[in-house]
Amino acid sequence: MKIYQTNEIKNIALIGSAGSGKTTLAEAMLFEAGIIKRRGTVEQKNTVSDYFPVEQEYGYSVFSTVFHVEWNNKKLNIIDCPGSDDFVGGAITALNVTDQALILVNGQYGPEVGTMNAFRNTEKFQKPVIFLVNQLDRDNCDYDQILARLKETYGPNCVPVQYPIATGAGFNSVIDVLLMKKYSWKPEGGAPIIEDIPADQLDKAKEMKAALVEAAAAGDDSLMEKFFETEDLTEDEMREGIRKGLVTRSIFPVFCVCAGRDMGVRRLMEFLGNVVPFVNEMPKVKNTAGKEITPDTAGPASLYFFKTGVEPHIGEVSYFKVMSGSVKSGDDLTNADRGSKERIGTLYACAGANRVQVDQLNAGDIGCTVKLKDVKTGNTLNGKDADNKFDFIVYPNSKYSRAIKAINESETEKMMSALNKMRQEDPTWVVEQSKELRQIIVHGQGEFHLRTLKWRMENNEKIQIEYLEPKIPYRETITKMARADYRHKKQSGGAGQFGEVHLIVEPYTDGMPDPTSFTINGQEFKM
Repeated sequence: MKIYQTNEIKNIALIGSAGSGKTTLAEAMLFEAGIIKRRGTVEQKNTVSDYFPVEQEYGYSVFSTVFHVEWNNKKLNIIDCPGSDDFVGGAITALNVTDQALILVNGQYGPEVGTMNAFRNTEKFQKPVIFLVNQLDRDNCDYDQILARLKETYGPNCVPVQYPIATGAGFNSVIDVLLMKKYSWKPEGGAPIIEDIPADQLDKAKEMKAALVEAAAAGDDSLMEKFFETEDLTEDEMREGIRKGLVTRSIFPVFCVCAGRDMGVRRLMEFLGNVVPFVNEMPKVKNTAGKEITPDTAGPASLYFFKTGVEPHIGEVSYFKVMSGSVKSGDDLTNADRGSKERIGTLYACAGANRVQVDQLNAGDIGCTVKLKDVKTGNTLNGKDADNKFDFIVYPNSKYSRAIKAINESETEKMMSALNKMRQEDPTWVVEQSKELRQIIVHGQGEFHLRTLKWRMENNEKIQIEYLEPKIPYRETITKMARADYRHKKQSGGAGQFGEVHLIVEPYTDGMPDPTSFTINGQEFKM
């Protein structure tokens, strides 16, 4: 495989609500790039991304999947992220090591809660955003309404580059207002038929192009000056304006695709390859000392390990981004977090469950390796002349907790080992061994999060477990028996009346039988 330079590399995260078609889009991109010969589907459980058994069981992405495509002599590293908020750790990790986000929008339902969560994360990390309206062949798809909702929610920066001529079952063509061409597809999708815009669409196309020209000009002073003079920009000027606007988040281009039928994917990849910023065109990241790090291949090597996967017959697969310098197989590096020495084994470009061996990875590139001795998620490895440390991924607090117990108590230690392994794969897990409660508590992001843990424990690790309600950690308790008696007297003109209250408290410990009777003034009362 070719060794790509920093100015030939782009890193992209696929994010959005569950069911918006991220994994299907990933499959279409791999197919268009010639990485795979046949597109798989989530339903057939044969996609490059969702290859873990638990993902195939539930039909949803549980882990982020890293893959690459080569397009027009450029390398696009892409991370397909889970859409469910229960697995938000994958999206947060991806946004920290990629340079732009594709937010997919379900064409049937429009922007959802997951869309908002995805956008907020890009806001937090100040990443460029491209909105991608997918599944335009679905019933009840209303593109104009979706676009209006995007503008209403995320502002006028949402500017369409394309719009469909029809949606629903009749979807097979879009108008591209950047190129001012009509793109249409045969039923099997793939290569588009590119034609002039029909007369009945020309006025709408010109109106939408004018909005795109104005938005592109807003990202650059010289382009804005020309726009005021001529009210137009050339195609190349529009591309340059959009590129700069993406970096500053002054424009959120909106594209149209039907990933399941491979319509619009090739044009999207052309845009990604030709317009979105390269790694070296993005703002520099800072190490923990606050120093800006330039993604320069000539500099000393620093690798940030952002993900650990565990795969059968292989063991740990360590995914990293080259923050500076370059790395080759056999390089000796130092772990800045743990002080240990590591020798890098075989280097790979990522392709889901598959890997492509490479000789070298340069600054800005993403890759993986196997069988490292002492590297954990979040660690930094440095070459001889580097002293960097990166620690910029902050995961959300847990939202859902349960006590976990091995049905067979003799497997408790084995269960703990499996939990620690799962924490390496998903750092949003928190495992607490509470001596006070005498329980093991797992803290996760939601009920579905814990459900997948149970499935993996029972099906992958062959350990039967059960969840229990966590006990309440009482801070004060009864330490010895005590009693109190009170008589309340009341005179109502005749005979006196009174009521008595007898209070008995005594310690209770786990396993103690509940009391069945008590004695007051020598008289036994049954409960």
